[in-house]
Amino acid sequence: MATVPTPHRTPLRRLSQGSLFRLSRSGAYPDAPHGLGFLEPALGELLDEAEALQSNVEGLRNLSDALSTFNESFASWLYVMNMNALTTDWPQAPTDASFVLAKRRAEQDAIAAMEALKAAELAQVTPPENSSVAEKTSYGSEVDGESTYGDSPNTISSTTTSAPPKGILKKKTTGKPKLTSKEKKERAISIERIVNSLPLEFRGNDPNLRRHIETVIEGFMDREGRGVGILELVKPPDLNQARVNKCLIALVNRKIIRKDNSTGAVLYHWHGLPE
Repeated sequence: MATVPTPHRTPLRRLSQGSLFRLSRSGAYPDAPHGLGFLEPALGELLDEAEALQSNVEGLRNLSDALSTFNESFASWLYVMNMNALTTDWPQAPTDASFVLAKRRAEQDAIAAMEALKAAELAQVTPPENSSVAEKTSYGSEVDGESTYGDSPNTISSTTTSAPPKGILKKKTTGKPKLTSKEKKERAISIERIVNSLPLEFRGNDPNLRRHIETVIEGFMDREGRGVGILELVKPPDLNQARVNKCLIALVNRKIIRKDNSTGAVLYHWHGLPE
């Protein structure tokens, strides 16, 4: 006898632990409402979470809008700066030719100042013609008084030209005073002390700057007791006016020299290293 096959049956689906139906029939909640009343508290919690989610999404959207505004503004600023750099010309900006021209002008000014200083020194050294003529006249009168009455004018003039007195028509020579070896040694020690009291750039590894400051200090020591102008210390082409001015600023700041412009001309007076 043939057996009748049993019909296929779908197994019952297990209830999930969080299902609303199980929640309504759970004994853990004896006070749970019957029917659809258990949906009220669950939907209330769902509403609260949905509102929190909405507020968070709104915050993210506001942040995105702020970042978009900032990015657009910053990009516009960068674009404007780039266009400004590409389109704006600066005709007054210095070029390489400007620096070469400035250096050439500084050298020309230094040479002109040195020539003017030499001309002034030569004018001080060379006596005027009137004084030399007066000296010759006075000397001739002295010889005339010492000569006898029988001497002729030719004899007097020959005597006058043959043996002129020493020192009357001789030019005065000015220059550095000759120093003994002891004085040179003492001056070198004094210069060394003064240079060591100056900033590091004057006593560092740059021998040219140290030589410049030593030359300026020697110029003050040679002219001690009077005011010294900046042009008197210029020695082109190595020691121009700009380098002398830099050395003078360092000495004034250290109070080794004093700047005075009360007479209308800028003069520097030597004080020496303060104790």
